[in-house]
Amino acid sequence: MLRRFQSGGGWTMDLIFLRLLFVLLLAGICFFFRPFGAEGWMGALGGGLAAMAVILFELRVRALSLRQLIGAVAGSILGIGGAALFCTVLRSTYGPGASLAQIFVLLLMTYVGLVVGAHKGELLNPAALGSIFSPDHPARNNVKVLDTSVIIDGRIADIAEAGFLDGALIIPEFVLRELQTVADSTDSSKRQRGRRGLDMLQRMQANEQIEVQIVTDDFPAIREVDLKLLELAKKREAKVVTNDFNLNKVARLHRVEVLNINDLANALKPVVLPGERMTILVLKEGKEFNQGVGYLDDGTMVVVDHARKLIGRSVDITVTSVLQTASGKMIFGKMDEALRPAEPQMVKAAVE
Repeated sequence: MLRRFQSGGGWTMDLIFLRLLFVLLLAGICFFFRPFGAEGWMGALGGGLAAMAVILFELRVRALSLRQLIGAVAGSILGIGGAALFCTVLRSTYGPGASLAQIFVLLLMTYVGLVVGAHKGELLNPAALGSIFSPDHPARNNVKVLDTSVIIDGRIADIAEAGFLDGALIIPEFVLRELQTVADSTDSSKRQRGRRGLDMLQRMQANEQIEVQIVTDDFPAIREVDLKLLELAKKREAKVVTNDFNLNKVARLHRVEVLNINDLANALKPVVLPGERMTILVLKEGKEFNQGVGYLDDGTMVVVDHARKLIGRSVDITVTSVLQTASGKMIFGKMDEALRPAEPQMVKAAVE
């Protein structure tokens, strides 16, 4: 079994205890001091409800990003300032009898400023507000969220062990549930892939140089695992590590940074230039007439002209062109004239 991230769970329990203590404390204060003339138990009930409302507000504030929080604070301040101007006009016009209207205007302007500021806060750039926000950037950039496909792929373990991924690697509970579902599948192929993913996680957790965190963050209102993953990345200001082409595209639409393992693999493939020579084992025939196909050690496809009859043999070729596609590189080459198999018409002419 995968071990839990203990420090996160301990802090959660402490937070629950503090919230419960806050509710009891506020209820006790209202019980003894009886605000608004309420009876003892009614005052305690009102204090408890007020404390729970404050805790609910705190939960919503914790879910905000830094930009949204800055926007909400700025919007509230502007709303209070606007309410103060309105109240000045009301006092000068209606006198002391406008107290209720002043309270209404204050609450209205503060609420509108808070909501609009939080909504528009995503347009802010905290880095432009000064170096006070600079310490947040290293922590944010060092957090990566792993999706199911990259865990099953397995190359993430090699990359992390080689030291090319620093910081914490986060695996959400909903990704673990999806991985377990794949591992318990009746399809033997899916079952093998799921178990390999669990083995990769255990391998990374066994390495003390790699920080793996299992987090319980979830978004019950969202059903799709990929969308939950993107919401978690936004919440923690993290990058998503994947090799899923579609998730990569959707993440960019949501303005979430992505580390694609396939892009890394393509970038690390050796550079091949036209005119270079190499030796290729021809494994199968190509799509076009008289073509043979082989592969480099990194999986790059090599298409060789006039090599259809040389399947199963190694041939020396000269690279003629290199094509970059969405799925990777394709190399096209040709053999030396002396090594080409004779064409049927050429053989017939030689016989005559």
